[in-house]
Amino acid sequence: MGRAEVLEQLLDAGRHVVARGLVQASGGNLSARLPGTDRFAVTATGTWLDRLEPADFAELTLGGEHVGGAARPSVEWQLHQRTYAVRPDVTAIVHLHPQHVLLVDLLGAPIRFTTLDHQYYLGSAGRVPFLPSGSAELADAAAEAAREHDAVVLAHHGCSALGDSVPMALRRALNLEEAAAMTYRLLLAGNTSADFPDEWRGRIIEA
Repeated sequence: MGRAEVLEQLLDAGRHVVARGLVQASGGNLSARLPGTDRFAVTATGTWLDRLEPADFAELTLGGEHVGGAARPSVEWQLHQRTYAVRPDVTAIVHLHPQHVLLVDLLGAPIRFTTLDHQYYLGSAGRVPFLPSGSAELADAAAEAAREHDAVVLAHHGCSALGDSVPMALRRALNLEEAAAMTYRLLLAGNTSADFPDEWRGRIIEA
């Protein structure tokens, strides 16, 4: 897969997440490693994810040097760059502001991964307390959480979902929001304990 194909996957992901209401206006950002290079592409600052074109991506090295594409990368470019640095297996990151993920976190409750898909694609999520958007502190904290998790909740902000491809990162973002929505409904019903059976967690992942 070449650069054009990877960017097309990011364009498709952008349209999908906006259609699903997982981000509004120019919020959120997407990135992917560019095959055969030491670079990654990340959405430019101020871009709307459902209106992206190939020219709306900045190219940076894994060391953080801007080397091409759009002149101004997303303010969150460090969030992507530092996660790639600690997770060489990750080739794509979807950073969104999904409502239910944030609602559950604001309630002080953990997201429950209650279905087979939730367990298979995620199983858990890391969490980072609020830190300023675009800061090195946020990027470092999110990267540290990403060492152990394929999704990271950023308090009062949003989340990042990681994958070995753009479709996998997108799938994990969708499953994270669905798990949070189900958790929220359980909380509304007064339930604080229903969850996936403990005895099946590891066995499902290995199956």
